[in-house]
Amino acid sequence: MRKALERHEGTAVLERCSTLAAVGQALLAGEHDVASQLLGDHYPFVRAAAIERKYTALESTRVFVRDGFIDRYSGARLIYPPALRLISDALPAEFPYHLHWKTDRTHPAYYELAATIDHLIPVTRGGPDDEPNWVTTSMARNSAKMNWSLDELGWTLHPAGRFEDWDGMLGWFVDYVAAKPELRSQAWVRQWSTAAAGAL
Repeated sequence: MRKALERHEGTAVLERCSTLAAVGQALLAGEHDVASQLLGDHYPFVRAAAIERKYTALESTRVFVRDGFIDRYSGARLIYPPALRLISDALPAEFPYHLHWKTDRTHPAYYELAATIDHLIPVTRGGPDDEPNWVTTSMARNSAKMNWSLDELGWTLHPAGRFEDWDGMLGWFVDYVAAKPELRSQAWVRQWSTAAAGAL
């Protein structure tokens, strides 16, 4: 099955390259209409519907707990994002964080280990925007997957982990905030604390 899929993908890539080569030749000959027709018939651009996707802290936490803080695309352990934020608050020079995750001002752990939500079947490819289609992954893998299917990437869906075996430092986050109640003056701490309590 795998070899058949690879042969099919190889054929599809060859056809797309051939189409673009023919488009290039048509453009070189000044035949813009022919080039346009070739693309329309053999490699059309289909604009994806713009769908805003935003998960609440509670929705995200529930998925993370359900998946046992396991990256469903790699099988690696991940960490509760607000736990990383608290470490950054305590050690800003050693573990920097930027609100917009600028790579030159944010510790790589945020990309490698922070749990995020991804659509298993991309919404732009017809996947539903609901919890059964949400999976836990890292920001790095989320960015790499983009709007591709697992088959197209050659990835597999790893089984969910057991929250009892690895809690992604969610328990530490709850304990740390309980030990330092002044942290709750920050809206994001209150938000994620409420989410943690709701998910547990």
